[in-house]
Amino acid sequence: MPPINRRKALPLLAAAATTPTIFSSVRAQSTGLPEGTVRMLLGFPAGGGTDVMGRIIGEAIRQRTGRSVVIENKVGASGTIAGEALKNAAPDGLTISYIPSATIVQKFTLATIPFDPQTDFVPLTLAGTVQTAYCVSPTLGVNTLAEYIAWLKKNPTRHSFGTTALGSFTHFFGVMAGEAIGTPLEPIPYRGAAPLVADLQGGHIAAGCGGVTDFLEHQRAGKLKILFTSGLKPAQAAPELPTATSLGYPKLNILGWYVFFAPAKTPAPIVAAWNRELVAVLESAEVKKRLIDLGLDAETSTPEAAAARIDTDLKRWKGIIDGIGYKPRS
Repeated sequence: MPPINRRKALPLLAAAATTPTIFSSVRAQSTGLPEGTVRMLLGFPAGGGTDVMGRIIGEAIRQRTGRSVVIENKVGASGTIAGEALKNAAPDGLTISYIPSATIVQKFTLATIPFDPQTDFVPLTLAGTVQTAYCVSPTLGVNTLAEYIAWLKKNPTRHSFGTTALGSFTHFFGVMAGEAIGTPLEPIPYRGAAPLVADLQGGHIAAGCGGVTDFLEHQRAGKLKILFTSGLKPAQAAPELPTATSLGYPKLNILGWYVFFAPAKTPAPIVAAWNRELVAVLESAEVKKRLIDLGLDAETSTPEAAAARIDTDLKRWKGIIDGIGYKPRS
């Protein structure tokens, strides 16, 4: 899962349970969705970023459509348990899942995975994109990428960076950054952002890679310095941060994303109905603001455009993973 700042997530989780009315009228008979309770499968624990976002969106779906929405946290294996549950669900339009690219990319980073995202699911809409950030310890005394490159030349034994998760974008992006600047960077695994931030603050590791929102508060507190992010454009939550592309490294434009999926063989009219309702929810001002606060750059799409993006990104990610020599984990 793309990292989300937990201190931001917990208050928003409470807020999700008391979301004010976003849609003034319930249109239970005009949505085109089937009657019945909707199950939204989430592959990560309650209180985490995926869960908080899912509950905010689920409540807005309830308000807009009049349907009861039940959140089911199918936790484990970085979302693959929820993915398997979606694959095996009836394609009747009553089961959907909110899935990050971190789960989908495991098609290439795990030896086996219990579903194929391109054949076992049908996308309903893109929900938004998430960026990775590359940061350094404040003890280095550098404030820009150019200064960091100069520092690396003077400190050849400290070419490592901490990653919040091996086999994820926070791992691959750091390796790609090293290739782009001509100085190989060695990933060091951490169990999440908190211990990585502590080591960065103390100068025990020179650099780190993680989700933008995992690092923002710590940068503002002077505990680390974000040098660049992975988007083509600055993150909506932090427009002041430069992107690698803006610094002259366009190959470092790599985004994670969230997509809503239904089981394969869900009828086309139901897919179209879900697309219409989800896009309306995701583009509402209140929901969009809450998602941006959690670090998601809100963006919707047609089902066809979402499928095309998934196909394109999977091809690119496979090339990246193969190029850096990463071997799938069992």
